[in-house]
Amino acid sequence: MRLSDFRGQKNVILYFYPKDFTPTCTKETCGFRDLLTKLGNESTAVIGVSADDDSSHESFREKHEVNFPLVADPKKEIAKKYGAAGGLTGVLGMTKRLTFVIGKDGVIAEVLSGMFSADKHVEGARKALERLAASA
Repeated sequence: MRLSDFRGQKNVILYFYPKDFTPTCTKETCGFRDLLTKLGNESTAVIGVSADDDSSHESFREKHEVNFPLVADPKKEIAKKYGAAGGLTGVLGMTKRLTFVIGKDGVIAEVLSGMFSADKHVEGARKALERLAASA
């Protein structure tokens, strides 16, 4: 999967989260799941990334009926490229909570950060998508 595959076709919410099955990460993932369901997947793609492995992601996806891909990044190679590695979370083997909303043109329209608020990320992404739709 490459972000360039979506260029010209879909907006993308690319979000990094610390760990499967933790309360805030579960709330955030389920929030993006519900947002994608509401929007329909024709205009928007959601991709979640954490340092958890594929097995953990599959269990997490099944338990919470996640309708988008969760990418395993155990070496935090992707997270490093987006500034989502390091700090205390890096010491604990996790990524930072960081969300990117990317327009169909491939340009980052919004960056949301903050470790303790799932709502900030989901609501911020929703508002960014509304702005993108209004400017199209």
